[in-house]
Amino acid sequence: MNTKAIYAACLFAALNICTLSARAEADVNAKTYTYGTQLDIKKVVSLTQDASASCGIVNAQLTYLDSHDKTQVLDYRKFADCNEDN
Repeated sequence: MNTKAIYAACLFAALNICTLSARAEADVNAKTYTYGTQLDIKKVVSLTQDASASCGIVNAQLTYLDSHDKTQVLDYRKFADCNEDN
């Protein structure tokens, strides 16, 4: 087997692994935070929030790994990250 065929096979395998993990994360359903929600957060993956021109309440989303290394998504509301000049 020549090296080009080996490289192509490795690239194909890597792309399949990436596709499977992306599909697994796409299947995660977001839960909405309510007061008293029990959270099992081992590692935070990402924090996002809606863009806002004002310093009000915005929608935000927390993506994290739980203690079983399963990806979880939590929707919640928060004060926007903003800087006001006085």
